[in-house]
Amino acid sequence: MDYTYAPGRNHLFVPGPVNIPDQVLRAMNRNNEDYRSPAIPALTKTLLEDVKKIFKTTSGTPFLIPTTGTGAWESALTNTLSPGDRIVSFIIGQFSLLWVDQQQRLGYNVDVVESEWGHGADLEVLASKLAADSAHTIKAICIVHNETATGVTNNLASVRKILDHYQHPALFLVDGVSSICALDFRMDEWGVDVALTGSQKALSLPTGMGIVCASPKAIEASQTAKSVRVFFDWKDYLKFYKMGTYWPYTPSIQLLYGLKAALDLIFEEGLDNVIARHARLGTATRLAVEAWGLKNCTAKEEWFSDTVTAVVVPPYIDSSEVVRRGWKRYNLSLGLGLNKVAGKVFRIGHLGHVNDLQLLGCLAGVEMILKDVGYPVKLGSGVAAACAYLQNNIPMIPSRI
Repeated sequence: MDYTYAPGRNHLFVPGPVNIPDQVLRAMNRNNEDYRSPAIPALTKTLLEDVKKIFKTTSGTPFLIPTTGTGAWESALTNTLSPGDRIVSFIIGQFSLLWVDQQQRLGYNVDVVESEWGHGADLEVLASKLAADSAHTIKAICIVHNETATGVTNNLASVRKILDHYQHPALFLVDGVSSICALDFRMDEWGVDVALTGSQKALSLPTGMGIVCASPKAIEASQTAKSVRVFFDWKDYLKFYKMGTYWPYTPSIQLLYGLKAALDLIFEEGLDNVIARHARLGTATRLAVEAWGLKNCTAKEEWFSDTVTAVVVPPYIDSSEVVRRGWKRYNLSLGLGLNKVAGKVFRIGHLGHVNDLQLLGCLAGVEMILKDVGYPVKLGSGVAAACAYLQNNIPMIPSRI
């Protein structure tokens, strides 16, 4: 018997990978095709135009790279920077920490701005660094939009305002892995030069596609950037774009069809409605946590994430046991606490193809788990708080009115 078998569906509430819609699964259930045939370039051309919509850009150039978010990070860095370039980068949790580690290992001069985990990026420090950099030695600002380890969302519009205030030409590079297609993201309006996401997050696809979008300024920077890159080199993609064949390497045919189906679902719902749904789910989750008498890892409301909530447990409880019990007894998958918050928080992911009633099932499961591990939760308290909010805020389904 399969060790992981359990009746019904697994309740997948980690902050990625997420649930895959049935329509996407059906779209991917196909044989391989010759990617040099006329069909795949035609599909790719449509996808490249559609992908620009989720970044909210008309001028950006997208790249669909067979990789993960980590590869997308490397693509963003190596195509725009040269070894030794000074960059300002923020550590606010595990994933921003990993990106800084990558930046340092690639040979950049990383000016690290570290905040307490649960806090957002310290933009006052950024302002002071830009004010002092009259020689424009800072070549890029790198920031994680949504830190999934702590449930913190940074204000990208404020970063752009600071850059503009000091008339600083640094590139603006953004990790949008757990934000794009779920949180408000405006590449053109906020002057983002490189944005990136991964297929397994809000797009609700399997892991395996890193999606990078570059502004004209970033494309120009790539012409002179001296970082070594081969597989991630934008020049190879741009060459094949001009040829009309699009692919310098073999793509995943199944993921391309899956991406088309995923984007169709997002556009059918409406991107702004998708973002509003995530805001609703985030608020409901936070109300449940408050009703349980527990604290959110995120220190201030301005940083609350609408794609993941990190819940702080009392010192006498190991949050890893919350996650283990959820999987072993209730077929519920929750996110572990990572690094500095290991054993201290568990994470509820509420992003991608998920609705309000699915979330309520998750919250009910969490309440039973908390009871199991010795926390004196009142069963039904969090679910009731979430229900009271959702009942007043769930819109009618447009296609059924």
